[in-house]
Amino acid sequence: MKIFLDDMREAPEGWIRINTGESLIAILQSHKEEVEALSLDHDLGEGKKTGYDVLKWLEAQVFLYGFKPPKKIIIHSDNPVGRKNMEAAIESIYKYAENSRDLKNKSTE
Repeated sequence: MKIFLDDMREAPEGWIRINTGESLIAILQSHKEEVEALSLDHDLGEGKKTGYDVLKWLEAQVFLYGFKPPKKIIIHSDNPVGRKNMEAAIESIYKYAENSRDLKNKSTE
């Protein structure tokens, strides 16, 4: 499953459009093994969770619980500050995921 998080743009062909961060988090919780890719916008409306909020949630899940992140996370936001924060979160997510895999591999040796 490929998920496109945006409150205004339509999803590209082959992607499922979700318009709130809250909805995306619920999908990640219930269908974590099925989500292969995310494409995220930052700004999703006043008072709503941002794409960055979703990534902070995902980062915590990976770090604390060994949650396996989607193989591909793309940012399609026009917000330069939001994009920079999101890029840093994605880097951390994959670093934590790699460290978690390394620990699992060492424990099975």
